[in-house]
Amino acid sequence: MNRNRSAPTHIPVLVEETIKALAVQPGGRYIDCTLGRGGHAAAILEQSAPGGQLLGIDADPEAIRVASERLEDYHDSILLINENFANLPAICLRYDFQPVHGILFDLGLSSLQLSDHHRGFSFQEEGPLDMRLSPDQQITAADIINQSSEAELADIIREYGEEGYSRQIARGIVKERPIETTLKLAKVIEQAIGGRKGRIHPATKTFQALRIAVNQELDNLESALKQAVNLLGFGGRLVVISYHSLEDRIVKQFMRQESQDCICPIGTPACVCGHSASLRLVNRRVITPSAHEIEFNPRSRSAKLRAAEHIVFQDTSAEATERLCFSLADRANGWRRPVLLERLRMVFSAS
Repeated sequence: MNRNRSAPTHIPVLVEETIKALAVQPGGRYIDCTLGRGGHAAAILEQSAPGGQLLGIDADPEAIRVASERLEDYHDSILLINENFANLPAICLRYDFQPVHGILFDLGLSSLQLSDHHRGFSFQEEGPLDMRLSPDQQITAADIINQSSEAELADIIREYGEEGYSRQIARGIVKERPIETTLKLAKVIEQAIGGRKGRIHPATKTFQALRIAVNQELDNLESALKQAVNLLGFGGRLVVISYHSLEDRIVKQFMRQESQDCICPIGTPACVCGHSASLRLVNRRVITPSAHEIEFNPRSRSAKLRAAEHIVFQDTSAEATERLCFSLADRANGWRRPVLLERLRMVFSAS
């Protein structure tokens, strides 16, 4: 299949590792929860041909527009939805897109958002303090900067930015309010901590904190991870690429917990939690970009990939077995897996 030659240039991070971790197969059904420019989506569609299908989700309407142009050659195999992945189950139910073979979250900002100075994500160019992923959201970064108390600002910057100078920065912001533009905020931050200290720009962590707060990124991630597991068929893969420690910690803890049967506190005499493992870790150690990729694409340097596979759970009814094996009637377009279904039935009958 020929690629759309007019598609914008974009370098997806850890693309080969992502395809391998998802175990992409021909005829598979996949969800890209953070579509962006469509780089990972294009790779998934190419690898899943013939017969593959992809549901692409992004809160940013501009991302949907750009990705739809890039993926034009696959228009019969894609469904692109402008919505937040926090609503993942409702989206899949609405479009009857479950269960699936794989779900991908590529977290963080896309180059599309960073390059648009009207969005206020970058402190390198003058722009309004917006930072909303979707224009439908109500609260902007300017609202937080200019309406929060000094203590609230310090908490946000410390918790979401892991910034050691959070109090000094919050104090400096309150002193200089109102602040409406990115460059003014960056200057206030730099002055508050006494100039640059090291290679990283002093505004980096505060801008990260504001973006996370505006878009409720960590809460949405925690919620979506739990929901994603229930959308995976037996053997389906969950793959997450994160770019800072807060995201990675959530993903790591979630996958570790869901790969264990008992999650009772250490020292509990007998299990009382009743928890059953729903995932198997695909890679015990986190996957990071190679030196070659980092040199070719510097934005990949902080990326961390974690993957897990959905395993059999407690419900062993015939209906649950059928659902786990991707057998949603004839309209599933050939995705039925009779060999897998028979193998799973043998496992259940043996137990």
